[in-house]
Amino acid sequence: MKAADALLGRLITNLLPSLSQPMLPVSVNSILLIRPGGIGDAVLLAPVLHHLKNIYSNLQITILAECRNAGIFSLIPDVDQLYCYDKPAEFWQAVTKKYDVVIDTEQWHRLSAVVARLIRSSMKIGFATNDRRRMFTHSQSYSHDEYEVSSFDRLLEPLTGLSGQTETTIPFLTIPATATASAEKLLAALGDKRFVTIFPGASIPERRWGADRFRTVAAELAQKGYRIVVVGGAVDQVDAQTIAGESGLNLAGQTSLAETAALLARSALLVSGDSGVLHIAVGLEVPTVSLFGPGRALKWAPRGNLHAVINKNFPCSPCTTFGTTPPCPYNARCMQDITVDEVVTHCLKQLEHPAG
Repeated sequence: MKAADALLGRLITNLLPSLSQPMLPVSVNSILLIRPGGIGDAVLLAPVLHHLKNIYSNLQITILAECRNAGIFSLIPDVDQLYCYDKPAEFWQAVTKKYDVVIDTEQWHRLSAVVARLIRSSMKIGFATNDRRRMFTHSQSYSHDEYEVSSFDRLLEPLTGLSGQTETTIPFLTIPATATASAEKLLAALGDKRFVTIFPGASIPERRWGADRFRTVAAELAQKGYRIVVVGGAVDQVDAQTIAGESGLNLAGQTSLAETAALLARSALLVSGDSGVLHIAVGLEVPTVSLFGPGRALKWAPRGNLHAVINKNFPCSPCTTFGTTPPCPYNARCMQDITVDEVVTHCLKQLEHPAG
């Protein structure tokens, strides 16, 4: 997909004429936001969506996402309509409508910008990270050194004329009642005991810390009296069983995205790498201990005293740029040098001395 975007996206963006800036629409009643990509991007878009609803009381917000991150928008009540671009019928429905404003929240790839360019709207906003800027009436700068919520917030500047306008009120995700009920059934065996959730998964091998290490962390926390719940997708089931062992609860591959969020909401703590599940916990005001290496902590790491971020800060990291991580000549030492003792220490600090 990335290769197709680089070739086809580059070709189309250079063939289509650039757009000039129109005047701001007299009224803004409908906005389409394009959000391809992973779960974390979708989660961190939530504060901006809420801010838009506060600005425009009659606003209809439509999201064009993809199947792998669509579940997040069930946790964001500000979304009125959701389409997936990898479902042809839904894609056609989305792009044949007319909107007052189209905002492409993709950071680098071009095809989403092409889609924004072709949809009927008087105002088109997106990031000016490459020749995709030609597809927008208003293109905004993007920095790897600021929190992603702040970057998304910049996309509203052409509408409001203001910068730094979004206040990230926590929690900013809402769990459907059906997902809460499902989670309660799954957790029934734990009763009212405090538990720590572990998510061992990662989108790329370089971000994985290792099931054996997570298992040792789980065992040490269990000795302190905390129950262990392991979540993840079907691909994480083997690692999850290793981590859960005989006494932990392995729920990997058994929950929807909304149900995973409901499990997190009950947790005393989440332990995770740089992942979408981490951002869900942040959006639910759940304390976290996160492990960062290839990923950009300035861009993606949680903020605030509820969250402990372990990052070795080697000169070669972070190395991920716009979602692409190059082959590592050092065997991902930025992750491998994080010790079990470090993780356990941070976990116990978060559990026993919670931030006020």
